Amino acid sequence: MSDFDSAPTEMLDLTMASGEVTEEYINHIRKINDVFYDQIKIADQKAAYIFTFMLAFLISSAEGRSVFDWALYAKADIPEALLRAILACASVFSIICAILVVLPRNIPRSTSLFWGTWPHHRPLFELAAANRDVSYLFNEYLDNADILSLISRRKYKCVSFAFRGLVLTVLAYVILLLATQNIR
Repeated sequence: MSDFDSAPTEMLDLTMASGEVTEEYINHIRKINDVFYDQIKIADQKAAYIFTFMLAFLISSAEGRSVFDWALYAKADIPEALLRAILACASVFSIICAILVVLPRNIPRSTSLFWGTWPHHRPLFELAAANRDVSYLFNEYLDNADILSLISRRKYKCVSFAFRGLVLTVLAYVILLLATQNIR
């Protein structure tokens, strides 16, 4: 069984009308689209995990909740107040970045593969189908791969920031726990 036998989409059986684009290229660009789409879903899942962890941390941890209590800043010495502020900022930063991952993206161009602009692309698709224009299909997949790549890169940038915020949150939390244990 080859890697392509388990592909999420069926490979095209196209009779080449123009002779310009071969079936192998159509199949390859479809596979690229599938991989990029999967990467977008994985970025959303990673953001959901980070968001869930951060929310659970802030809700279940007394120390996590206490960093938003301004009265404790007044009573704390400067190093402890600084650690609390870092923990609070890192937590909020991580949650905001995780939310930014799953927000809808507005890309100035689209293809027939995007449902939101289908009414615009349908006549073009019908014309290409009537002419058996295989290059239309190839170009749509190629343009869609560019769009999916852009969306994926933007999402992973936010995931990367959210993860860094998570790491900083955990480090600040551990240091704060150690610092407050030494004081008590």
